[in-house]
Amino acid sequence: MTSREQFLAVMEHSPPDRVPSWELGIWPQTHDRWIAEGMPEDKRLGDWFTGADAGRENTVGLDVREFVPVHMGMSPPFEHRVVEKTDRYEVIQDGSGILRKALVEGSVRGGRASMDQYLRFPVETVADLRELKKRYDPSEMARYPGDWRESVPGWNDRDHVLILGRNCCTGFYGVARAWMGTENLCLAIHDDPALCAEMFEFIADFVIEVTTPIVEAVDFDYFNFFEDMAFKSGPLMSPTSFRELVFPHYRRAIDHLKRHGVRYVSLDSDGNTETLIPQFLEMGVDVHWPFERAADMDPVRIKAEYGRDLRIWGGIDKREIARGPEAIDRALLELAPLIESGGFIPALDHTFPPDISWPNFCHYMEQKQRLIEGRLAA
Repeated sequence: MTSREQFLAVMEHSPPDRVPSWELGIWPQTHDRWIAEGMPEDKRLGDWFTGADAGRENTVGLDVREFVPVHMGMSPPFEHRVVEKTDRYEVIQDGSGILRKALVEGSVRGGRASMDQYLRFPVETVADLRELKKRYDPSEMARYPGDWRESVPGWNDRDHVLILGRNCCTGFYGVARAWMGTENLCLAIHDDPALCAEMFEFIADFVIEVTTPIVEAVDFDYFNFFEDMAFKSGPLMSPTSFRELVFPHYRRAIDHLKRHGVRYVSLDSDGNTETLIPQFLEMGVDVHWPFERAADMDPVRIKAEYGRDLRIWGGIDKREIARGPEAIDRALLELAPLIESGGFIPALDHTFPPDISWPNFCHYMEQKQRLIEGRLAA
């Protein structure tokens, strides 16, 4: 079977010859640690998320996924400028218009060792939102790859998975949070629902308009919405508020995508989103990921509850991979029943952090290969 045939079989709960091998990527700090621990030269190239190794077979055992880069962000972006800089930190305004204080110490090739401190966001009022909308012209041709029409025949005759947009290209809560900040958005949901409704309606309108030309020409395997809308014990938005403010616009966007041939829709959120899963499924989401284990997102338990209605990607506890071979084997073995029943692609529940050693990564990949081939047993 081709990698696309394997993917489609898993998604339809049919038996593939093996399950796809996907991961979410690695920290730059992890990459440097692995080099210091002896990662061979031929393993250092390529993309640790998409699996692409400049046309070669992937050297760490990942299957290739192709993301068609339709730009769904601001255009033009805000000016990137440094407001203040010391040996320890810098205060910057980034391209999204966010003023942030970022730790310089421990950064590797732009990858921070900790979360930034957010100081100000571009949307505080309805007037700010309406000004920001000017940066989201869906008809701007620069949003599409320059040669995309020439690529259509190849895209429609492929043996790998094809995805519309980059992985974190858009979302509803996720985009609104980037515009307002987590705390401000949480307050606005209760204090200014009209502002929130206008944001979510605009996001749906934009997604529909910007995707229409390309979904009319290409049959994509999936589209991903990036949200990160939950913390350890629950979502950052109540099910009632989600139903009233987000659900109708989300369903409208998903209906548009599926009506134009996008086969599946996935929703990406860290944290515990369990109370929202029924609404995710009702509005047309097929896949939820990455099932963060530290937030009690247990793929075995939740898959048993929702059955074939819910597909799951992820679900492997990154903390266990850092603990060594025995912990790795236990973490993978508990997922073996999901491989057999289908609708599940195992992967780490986030990117590989720097507390995972190169030997532990190698053991993990070897054992995961046995898992996805149905050969892992106690």
